[in-house]
Amino acid sequence: MVSSAYSSSAQSSGVRVYLVTGATGAIGKAIARQLAAKPNSEVVLVCRDGDKAQRAVREIIAATGNEAVRFELADLSEHLEIRGLAERWTGPLHALINNAACTPRTRQETSEGIEMQFATNVLGYFRLIDAFADTLIASAPARIVNVASYWAGGLDLSDLEFTRRRYDNDSAYRQSKQADRMLSAAFSERLLPYRIAVNACHPGDVNSKLSNDLGFGGHETPDQGAETPVWLATDPVGLQHSGRYYEHKREVVCSFSRDREAVDSLYRVCSNYSIR
Repeated sequence: MVSSAYSSSAQSSGVRVYLVTGATGAIGKAIARQLAAKPNSEVVLVCRDGDKAQRAVREIIAATGNEAVRFELADLSEHLEIRGLAERWTGPLHALINNAACTPRTRQETSEGIEMQFATNVLGYFRLIDAFADTLIASAPARIVNVASYWAGGLDLSDLEFTRRRYDNDSAYRQSKQADRMLSAAFSERLLPYRIAVNACHPGDVNSKLSNDLGFGGHETPDQGAETPVWLATDPVGLQHSGRYYEHKREVVCSFSRDREAVDSLYRVCSNYSIR
Protein backbone atom coordinates (compact mmCIF):
# COMPACT_ATOMS: atom_id res chain seq x y z
CA MET A 1 0.00 0.00 0.00
CA VAL A 2 1.32 3.46 -0.87
CA SER A 3 1.83 6.25 1.57
CA SER A 4 -1.17 8.45 2.24
CA ALA A 5 1.02 11.50 2.83
CA TYR A 6 -0.77 13.61 0.24
CA SER A 7 -4.23 12.59 1.37
CA SER A 8 -4.84 15.13 4.13
CA SER A 9 -3.65 18.10 2.08
CA ALA A 10 -5.81 17.00 -0.86
CA GLN A 11 -8.86 16.78 1.38
CA SER A 12 -8.21 20.15 3.03
CA SER A 13 -7.79 21.89 -0.33
CA GLY A 14 -11.30 20.89 -1.32
CA VAL A 15 -10.24 19.90 -4.85
CA ARG A 16 -11.80 16.68 -6.09
CA VAL A 17 -9.86 14.74 -8.71
CA TYR A 18 -11.75 12.62 -11.24
CA LEU A 19 -10.41 10.18 -13.80
CA VAL A 20 -12.75 9.36 -16.72
CA THR A 21 -11.97 6.64 -19.25
CA GLY A 22 -13.34 6.55 -22.78
CA ALA A 23 -13.55 10.32 -22.50
CA THR A 24 -13.69 11.21 -26.20
CA GLY A 25 -16.84 9.15 -26.78
CA ALA A 26 -20.32 10.61 -26.59
CA ILE A 27 -21.08 9.62 -23.01
CA GLY A 28 -17.51 9.84 -21.72
CA LYS A 29 -17.04 13.40 -22.91
CA ALA A 30 -20.37 14.42 -21.38
CA ILE A 31 -19.35 12.82 -18.08
CA ALA A 32 -16.04 14.69 -18.11
CA ARG A 33 -17.71 18.00 -18.99
CA GLN A 34 -20.34 17.68 -16.27
CA LEU A 35 -17.65 16.85 -13.72
CA ALA A 36 -15.52 19.78 -14.85
CA ALA A 37 -18.51 22.07 -14.30
CA LYS A 38 -18.57 21.11 -10.61
CA PRO A 39 -16.84 23.53 -8.21
CA ASN A 40 -13.25 22.66 -7.22
CA SER A 41 -12.96 19.81 -9.69
CA GLU A 42 -9.93 18.51 -11.55
CA VAL A 43 -10.72 16.13 -14.40
CA VAL A 44 -8.35 13.78 -16.18
CA LEU A 45 -9.51 12.25 -19.46
CA VAL A 46 -8.05 8.88 -20.42
CA CYS A 47 -8.04 8.47 -24.20
CA ARG A 48 -6.36 6.49 -26.96
CA ASP A 49 -6.21 9.19 -29.65
CA GLY A 50 -4.10 12.24 -28.87
CA ASP A 51 -5.79 14.54 -31.37
CA LYS A 52 -9.26 13.67 -30.14
CA ALA A 53 -8.08 14.06 -26.56
CA GLN A 54 -6.72 17.55 -27.19
CA ARG A 55 -9.97 18.61 -28.86
CA ALA A 56 -12.04 17.20 -26.02
CA VAL A 57 -9.98 19.03 -23.40
CA ARG A 58 -10.31 22.32 -25.31
CA GLU A 59 -14.07 21.85 -25.67
CA ILE A 60 -14.54 21.08 -21.99
CA ILE A 61 -12.43 24.03 -20.83
CA ALA A 62 -14.30 26.37 -23.17
CA ALA A 63 -17.67 25.06 -22.00
CA THR A 64 -16.93 25.13 -18.26
CA GLY A 65 -14.19 27.69 -17.76
CA ASN A 66 -12.33 25.08 -15.70
CA GLU A 67 -8.65 25.06 -16.65
CA ALA A 68 -7.95 22.01 -14.47
CA VAL A 69 -8.76 19.57 -17.27
CA ARG A 70 -6.10 17.43 -18.92
CA PHE A 71 -5.67 14.08 -20.60
CA GLU A 72 -3.57 10.95 -20.38
CA LEU A 73 -3.07 8.57 -23.28
CA ALA A 74 -3.56 4.85 -22.71
CA ASP A 75 -5.00 1.88 -24.57
CA LEU A 76 -7.03 0.24 -21.83
CA SER A 77 -7.11 -3.12 -23.61
CA GLU A 78 -3.38 -3.41 -22.80
CA HIS A 79 -2.21 -4.29 -19.30
CA LEU A 80 1.18 -2.57 -19.68
CA GLU A 81 -0.47 0.70 -20.67
CA ILE A 82 -2.75 0.60 -17.63
CA ARG A 83 0.21 -0.06 -15.39
CA GLY A 84 2.12 2.79 -17.01
CA LEU A 85 -0.81 5.16 -16.46
CA ALA A 86 -0.95 4.27 -12.77
CA GLU A 87 2.82 4.50 -12.34
CA ARG A 88 3.04 8.03 -13.73
CA TRP A 89 0.04 9.26 -11.73
CA THR A 90 0.88 11.73 -8.96
CA GLY A 91 -1.37 13.13 -6.26
CA PRO A 92 -4.81 12.04 -5.14
CA LEU A 93 -7.69 10.45 -7.00
CA HIS A 94 -11.17 10.75 -5.52
CA ALA A 95 -13.26 9.09 -8.21
CA LEU A 96 -12.43 6.60 -10.96
CA ILE A 97 -15.14 6.44 -13.62
CA ASN A 98 -14.68 3.32 -15.76
CA ASN A 99 -16.53 4.11 -18.97
CA ALA A 100 -14.34 2.95 -21.87
CA ALA A 101 -15.81 0.16 -23.97
CA CYS A 102 -15.67 -1.23 -27.49
CA THR A 103 -17.85 -3.54 -29.57
CA PRO A 104 -15.91 -4.68 -32.64
CA ARG A 105 -18.14 -6.47 -35.13
CA THR A 106 -15.59 -9.18 -35.77
CA ARG A 107 -13.56 -11.06 -33.19
CA GLN A 108 -10.27 -9.26 -32.57
CA GLU A 109 -7.41 -9.86 -30.18
CA THR A 110 -5.04 -7.56 -28.31
CA SER A 111 -1.26 -7.84 -28.42
CA GLU A 112 -1.63 -10.11 -25.37
CA GLY A 113 -3.81 -12.46 -27.42
CA ILE A 114 -6.98 -11.61 -25.46
CA GLU A 115 -10.35 -11.10 -27.15
CA MET A 116 -10.80 -7.34 -27.53
CA GLN A 117 -14.17 -6.80 -25.82
CA PHE A 118 -13.24 -8.88 -22.81
CA ALA A 119 -9.84 -7.17 -22.61
CA THR A 120 -11.29 -3.64 -22.80
CA ASN A 121 -14.73 -3.83 -21.24
CA VAL A 122 -13.94 -6.26 -18.44
CA LEU A 123 -10.21 -6.61 -17.81
CA GLY A 124 -9.79 -2.88 -18.46
CA TYR A 125 -12.12 -2.12 -15.55
CA PHE A 126 -10.55 -4.78 -13.34
CA ARG A 127 -6.98 -3.74 -14.06
CA LEU A 128 -7.63 -0.02 -13.59
CA ILE A 129 -9.26 -0.59 -10.21
CA ASP A 130 -6.41 -2.86 -9.19
CA ALA A 131 -3.73 -0.44 -10.43
CA PHE A 132 -5.27 2.61 -8.72
CA ALA A 133 -6.41 0.91 -5.52
CA ASP A 134 -3.58 2.26 -3.39
CA THR A 135 -4.04 5.78 -4.75
CA LEU A 136 -7.78 5.65 -4.04
CA ILE A 137 -7.15 4.32 -0.55
CA ALA A 138 -4.72 7.16 0.13
CA SER A 139 -7.36 9.62 -1.11
CA ALA A 140 -10.31 8.09 0.77
CA PRO A 141 -13.17 8.55 1.04
CA ALA A 142 -13.19 7.75 -2.66
CA ARG A 143 -15.43 6.18 -5.27
CA ILE A 144 -15.38 3.92 -8.28
CA VAL A 145 -18.19 4.16 -10.80
CA ASN A 146 -18.40 1.35 -13.33
CA VAL A 147 -20.49 2.24 -16.36
CA ALA A 148 -22.27 -1.01 -17.16
CA SER A 149 -25.67 -1.47 -18.83
CA TYR A 150 -29.11 -2.96 -18.47
CA TRP A 151 -28.22 -4.72 -21.74
CA ALA A 152 -26.41 -7.50 -19.89
CA GLY A 153 -26.43 -11.27 -19.60
CA GLY A 154 -25.19 -14.50 -21.12
CA LEU A 155 -21.87 -14.65 -19.27
CA ASP A 156 -20.06 -17.95 -19.79
CA LEU A 157 -17.20 -18.34 -17.34
CA SER A 158 -15.84 -21.25 -19.35
CA ASP A 159 -15.66 -19.26 -22.60
CA LEU A 160 -15.12 -15.59 -21.72
CA GLU A 161 -13.15 -14.93 -24.92
CA PHE A 162 -15.52 -16.63 -27.37
CA THR A 163 -13.00 -19.24 -28.39
CA ARG A 164 -15.62 -21.99 -28.33
CA ARG A 165 -18.78 -20.02 -29.05
CA ARG A 166 -19.36 -18.20 -32.33
CA TYR A 167 -18.36 -14.58 -31.76
CA ASP A 168 -21.18 -12.08 -31.93
CA ASN A 169 -20.47 -8.53 -30.82
CA ASP A 170 -23.87 -8.12 -29.19
CA SER A 171 -23.46 -11.31 -27.14
CA ALA A 172 -19.91 -10.35 -26.20
CA TYR A 173 -21.06 -6.88 -25.15
CA ARG A 174 -23.93 -8.19 -23.02
CA GLN A 175 -21.54 -10.62 -21.34
CA SER A 176 -19.04 -7.84 -20.63
CA LYS A 177 -21.65 -5.59 -19.03
CA GLN A 178 -22.87 -8.45 -16.83
CA ALA A 179 -19.27 -8.96 -15.79
CA ASP A 180 -18.86 -5.25 -14.96
CA ARG A 181 -21.85 -5.40 -12.65
CA MET A 182 -20.51 -8.51 -10.96
CA LEU A 183 -17.02 -7.07 -10.55
CA SER A 184 -18.52 -3.98 -8.93
CA ALA A 185 -19.90 -6.23 -6.21
CA ALA A 186 -16.61 -8.09 -5.89
CA PHE A 187 -14.53 -4.93 -5.49
CA SER A 188 -17.08 -3.34 -3.19
CA GLU A 189 -16.63 -6.17 -0.74
CA ARG A 190 -12.85 -5.83 -0.86
CA LEU A 191 -12.53 -2.02 -0.84
CA LEU A 192 -15.36 -0.87 1.42
CA PRO A 193 -13.21 -1.34 4.57
CA TYR A 194 -10.86 1.27 3.08
CA ARG A 195 -13.72 3.78 2.61
CA ILE A 196 -13.97 3.25 -1.15
CA ALA A 197 -17.47 2.83 -2.55
CA VAL A 198 -17.90 0.86 -5.78
CA ASN A 199 -21.13 1.12 -7.74
CA ALA A 200 -22.30 0.27 -11.26
CA CYS A 201 -24.88 1.95 -13.46
CA HIS A 202 -26.64 2.00 -16.79
CA PRO A 203 -25.81 5.33 -18.47
CA GLY A 204 -28.89 5.67 -20.66
CA ASP A 205 -29.76 4.93 -24.27
CA VAL A 206 -27.53 7.33 -26.18
CA ASN A 207 -26.93 7.35 -29.92
CA SER A 208 -23.19 6.70 -30.05
CA LYS A 209 -20.57 4.83 -32.03
CA LEU A 210 -20.87 1.98 -29.55
CA SER A 211 -24.65 1.72 -29.85
CA ASN A 212 -24.38 1.99 -33.64
CA ASP A 213 -21.82 -0.84 -33.72
CA LEU A 214 -24.38 -2.93 -31.85
CA GLY A 215 -27.04 -2.06 -34.41
CA PHE A 216 -28.95 0.36 -32.19
CA GLY A 217 -29.61 4.07 -32.17
CA GLY A 218 -30.57 5.89 -29.00
CA HIS A 219 -33.21 8.34 -27.83
CA GLU A 220 -31.27 10.12 -25.07
CA THR A 221 -28.66 12.87 -25.33
CA PRO A 222 -25.08 12.31 -24.13
CA ASP A 223 -25.80 14.67 -21.22
CA GLN A 224 -28.78 12.55 -20.21
CA GLY A 225 -26.61 9.45 -20.46
CA ALA A 226 -23.96 11.05 -18.25
CA GLU A 227 -26.36 12.02 -15.46
CA THR A 228 -26.31 8.78 -13.48
CA PRO A 229 -22.51 8.20 -13.63
CA VAL A 230 -21.87 11.83 -12.59
CA TRP A 231 -24.47 11.55 -9.83
CA LEU A 232 -22.73 8.48 -8.42
CA ALA A 233 -19.35 10.21 -8.68
CA THR A 234 -20.44 13.40 -6.90
CA ASP A 235 -23.64 12.97 -4.89
CA PRO A 236 -23.46 11.76 -1.25
CA VAL A 237 -25.39 8.63 -2.28
CA GLY A 238 -22.30 7.47 -4.18
CA LEU A 239 -20.41 7.18 -0.91
CA GLN A 240 -23.29 6.12 1.31
CA HIS A 241 -23.93 2.94 -0.69
CA SER A 242 -21.59 0.44 -2.31
CA GLY A 243 -21.96 -2.67 -4.39
CA ARG A 244 -25.21 -1.37 -5.90
CA TYR A 245 -26.50 -1.06 -9.47
CA TYR A 246 -28.43 2.01 -10.69
CA GLU A 247 -30.54 3.02 -13.67
CA HIS A 248 -31.70 6.63 -14.08
CA LYS A 249 -30.52 7.49 -10.55
CA ARG A 250 -32.55 4.67 -9.03
CA GLU A 251 -31.23 1.49 -7.49
CA VAL A 252 -32.22 -1.68 -9.33
CA VAL A 253 -31.70 -5.13 -7.88
CA CYS A 254 -28.93 -6.90 -9.81
CA SER A 255 -29.45 -10.64 -9.86
CA PHE A 256 -26.00 -11.16 -11.38
CA SER A 257 -24.27 -9.62 -8.36
CA ARG A 258 -26.25 -11.81 -5.97
CA ASP A 259 -24.64 -14.98 -7.34
CA ARG A 260 -21.68 -14.96 -4.96
CA GLU A 261 -20.10 -18.11 -6.36
CA ALA A 262 -20.10 -16.70 -9.90
CA VAL A 263 -18.91 -13.29 -8.70
CA ASP A 264 -15.97 -14.82 -6.86
CA SER A 265 -15.15 -17.08 -9.81
CA LEU A 266 -15.10 -14.13 -12.20
CA TYR A 267 -12.89 -12.15 -9.83
CA ARG A 268 -10.42 -15.06 -9.64
CA VAL A 269 -10.34 -15.44 -13.42
CA CYS A 270 -9.64 -11.72 -13.91
CA SER A 271 -6.97 -11.84 -11.20
CA ASN A 272 -5.22 -14.67 -13.05
CA TYR A 273 -5.15 -12.61 -16.25
CA SER A 274 -3.66 -9.69 -14.36
CA ILE A 275 -0.67 -11.62 -13.00
CA ARG A 276 0.41 -12.94 -16.36
